Amino acid sequence: MLSMENSSKNIFLIGLMGAGKTTIGRALARRMHLQFLDSDHEIEARTGVSIRTIFELEGEQGFRTRESATIEDLTLRQGVVLATGGGAILLPETRQYLHNRGTVIYLRARPEDLYKRTKHDRDRPLLQTEDPLAKLRALLESRHSFYEETAHIIIDTGEQGVSRLIANIERELLAFQHLS
Repeated sequence: MLSMENSSKNIFLIGLMGAGKTTIGRALARRMHLQFLDSDHEIEARTGVSIRTIFELEGEQGFRTRESATIEDLTLRQGVVLATGGGAILLPETRQYLHNRGTVIYLRARPEDLYKRTKHDRDRPLLQTEDPLAKLRALLESRHSFYEETAHIIIDTGEQGVSRLIANIERELLAFQHLS
């Protein structure tokens, strides 16, 4: 089993909504005996309102400002697995916090897989459109280079189960740490 005794080796998960950041993050944190954090849940706890409400009241830019400040704080902690929101990589300073303060894993998924995982979720403000699949394709197109620029490791999620994904992540983390 991979262990992160050196707690400065935080793990940050990035990727589009539905990529599995929260599900994989929780399982990975348990497996590695690290604390699990979710930036969206932390923002909701700090503000006392839902992400959807923040989007409605402050717009996406207001949300991104709150998200960046939260991620700045969370990435200073030690011994954590942090699941970020899908757009966390949009601001340059947030990409810097993530890339410089831990190992960033991009959970990459096809828009069709993301759509299957998110189509019944009404709490995703950016998907409340006529054509959510087209929106996912557009989001991936506009964000893909930011995800790749920020990531140290890229994992294709595909149709794999959580156990297999965790095993792949552990293997990639060991290889990355060996190279570092």
